[in-house]
Amino acid sequence: MSSTKVSSLILSSLLFLAVGCKVSYSYTGASVSPDTKTISIATFPSYQAPLAPPSLSQSFSESLKDIFLRQTSLTLVKNNGDIIIEGDITGYRQSDEAVTGNDVSSLSRLTINVKVRYIDTKNEENSYEQTFSNFAQFDSRQTLANAETQLIDEINEKLAQDIFNKSLGNW
Repeated sequence: MSSTKVSSLILSSLLFLAVGCKVSYSYTGASVSPDTKTISIATFPSYQAPLAPPSLSQSFSESLKDIFLRQTSLTLVKNNGDIIIEGDITGYRQSDEAVTGNDVSSLSRLTINVKVRYIDTKNEENSYEQTFSNFAQFDSRQTLANAETQLIDEINEKLAQDIFNKSLGNW
């Protein structure tokens, strides 16, 4: 067989495998009952976290909506969804971490806690209430005010993914 035919055969085989692999890994891992069509996600108030910026309530709630809408085919409704997610932002704190390396710089940590009530109206066994916590670190030579927006975005994304995984991730 000529080297051109061998190369063509190998390329065709690899293309076939790549297409097959893509299809088998396109599944998001979400486990949603076929009769579950809608989701309601309330705004999470931050009154239990007095140091939190006023925008945290809205930005966290939007991150949560975004991940559920991106990773499922559920329709967002204002009230009385088949799945209802509500809760509170219960903690917002900055803390100092250990010294890192020889340059004597240290890290600070911003931590956000949220209490979530997940209600599955189609299957009550899936419902739960749980507190989630996540953090992001930043160089303590930088003020929280300068890093806050980026840190909040990062933490919101982590928290939303944790809540999604617990709720529908089928882990």
